[in-house]
Amino acid sequence: MQKANRVLLAAVALLGTSAVFAQSSVTLYGRVNTSVEHQKTGGDSRTVMQNNSSRFGFKGVEDLGGGLKAGFQLESGFNSDDGTASGWTHKTNGLSFARQSEVNLSGGFGMVRLGNFTPESYYATADYVSMHNHDTGTSSDAFYYDPVWFGGLSTKNKIGYRTPSFGGFTLDASVNLHEKEGNRKNGYDLAANYNVGALNLGAGYSQVDDNKQLGLRALFTMGQFVVGGYYQRNDEDILGTRNNYRLAGMYTLGASEFHLNVGRASKWENVANSAATQYTLGYNYNLSKRTKVYAFYTKVDNKSGADYATGLQGVDFRSIALGVRHNF
Repeated sequence: MQKANRVLLAAVALLGTSAVFAQSSVTLYGRVNTSVEHQKTGGDSRTVMQNNSSRFGFKGVEDLGGGLKAGFQLESGFNSDDGTASGWTHKTNGLSFARQSEVNLSGGFGMVRLGNFTPESYYATADYVSMHNHDTGTSSDAFYYDPVWFGGLSTKNKIGYRTPSFGGFTLDASVNLHEKEGNRKNGYDLAANYNVGALNLGAGYSQVDDNKQLGLRALFTMGQFVVGGYYQRNDEDILGTRNNYRLAGMYTLGASEFHLNVGRASKWENVANSAATQYTLGYNYNLSKRTKVYAFYTKVDNKSGADYATGLQGVDFRSIALGVRHNF
């Protein structure tokens, strides 16, 4: 009888130990980013309240023991100017997790991801140098183009893998399943990052059918100065080839940040006069680690065959803005 009791106590202790290993946590996070802007499209001017990719989400992780972890992330956009729900690039009629909805397993082998998430090639290149307002709103990068993201497959139906870090180097690879939608093939995305100390390098490649893009990025920190940029090469079935680059700089002084960036898109090979230039001058004042106020001026100059930021060929865009961003 005593032996049976000892076995029972040992089993209870073992179960208790397993429960300790299987710890889980869930975090609510988000960002509210809103500005008041005076915008001019061609000859038309207006004063608006502008949502700048406000969002909220939930993410969690469970320690399964032995170095294995299960995680998830659900992220939804909303329009901070009127309170309605939004997806990644468009408004929706209700709550959705169109921005991100993934489940993953990670360990010493890296991370396997399933679901809906942004191409890592974008984070490795264009997003990394968009320092002044996190590549959101009217001052966002008007020229970056990814055939996976904008070609219909978007962020959805993805299988992804991320390597462990090897001395600051990581590699991401993913496939977008077309699920026999239309005549498209699967989409592919690759991203590499090397971030050590003051030097940060990145590269990204995407392809759907015969449409592809390649991007290269560098960013360097020198005391109070941060300078960087990226280069992108597009090759499209209909539009032909195009080059796009952006240079960005930041100077910090106490709680203040001074930003300047310039982007240039060359003409598409098969579209006459389709080149454009974008200038952005920005100032941020950090009230805390989570809250800032900011101001910026941005302008997109379109040639007669270009329609960046406006959707109207040959029509320019500019905006002067004052805003507040709060992370939680």
